Amino acid sequence: MDVQDAQREMRFVYIGGFWGQLVSSVIWLVSATLGTWVSPRASILTVVIGGFFIFPLTHMLLRLSPRRASVSTENPFTSLGMQVAFVLPLSMLLLVPVGLYRLNWFFPALMVLVGAHYLPFATLYGMRMFLFLAGILIATGVVIAVYFAETFTLGSWIGGLALFVFAWIGRSIATGEASTQVTTGIALPS
Repeated sequence: MDVQDAQREMRFVYIGGFWGQLVSSVIWLVSATLGTWVSPRASILTVVIGGFFIFPLTHMLLRLSPRRASVSTENPFTSLGMQVAFVLPLSMLLLVPVGLYRLNWFFPALMVLVGAHYLPFATLYGMRMFLFLAGILIATGVVIAVYFAETFTLGSWIGGLALFVFAWIGRSIATGEASTQVTTGIALPS
């Protein structure tokens, strides 16, 4: 399987990253809601604990959808996907000293980590959209930390909304490509 076929299969099976980003956005937005109206502690616990459920919830939603829920064993990007998935939880340990030093930097720092986490998705899926998402999350996280650090939840609201919007953009790209391949007679990954 060549790189373009592997990327095409990733886009098709994972719908351009739709379910993963949608689950992530919901977790971020619930966390933002709790941070705004309950407490920073509830917000942080929600995004950290919820983050461990992104992968299983994504796979559950993929299995419930009427399409194949995993890529073929021949796809060389299967291991890259797993490696990328483990980078974020390991790097989140950096949030402990950041949050202890300045609590309001927690979400901007998380935005930078999540943005960096999305950079390899551009190669994994063959979609430049992930470079834009990564750039937006990283740049916005830095701007919030430097200029708007008086608010705790601004980063969680913006991060959640960005993930939500890009989930639908990725879905649109992947489903548009799949329907084009059907109408032109190009074989979709089985």
